[in-house]
Amino acid sequence: MAKEILQYNLMVEAALRAVVRQSLSEVAEAGLPGNHHFYITFRTGFPGVKLPEYLRARYPTEMTIVLQFQFYDLEVDDFSFGVTLTFNNAPERLVIPLRAITVFADPSVNFALPFQVAEFPIEDPPAPPPREPESKSSGAKSDNDGGKGGAVVSLDKFRKK
Repeated sequence: MAKEILQYNLMVEAALRAVVRQSLSEVAEAGLPGNHHFYITFRTGFPGVKLPEYLRARYPTEMTIVLQFQFYDLEVDDFSFGVTLTFNNAPERLVIPLRAITVFADPSVNFALPFQVAEFPIEDPPAPPPREPESKSSGAKSDNDGGKGGAVVSLDKFRKK
């Protein structure tokens, strides 16, 4: 089996999680517009999830929270969000990594995103190294390709005539 180089499924998943992050960020800045509200289901055992132990005991695998009328201090960063909700008349702070989310829904507009959550999550990728400036004189690759024999090939010779 050939090694898959471009993992489109992971790219799409990351792009959809960016929709969640942006939605939460906009609500953190301006509040919920109109009738919008969010149902967010997440894995309680996912690394980085912070919630009170009595909630983790009650919801050992998954929990759904609703951001609608009473939520406070919504904060969002690149990898997680934190929010204060009330449980049994007591405020509790929850921190949820975006990759712990299994469903993000806004029923007011019939919108939902289901996600796959890995049992053993992959670490966040390190930042890519800076790119070297390309030569302005040629679009051809350098001869220094680590012995892989890279060459510029014209596709015209493969076209049917």
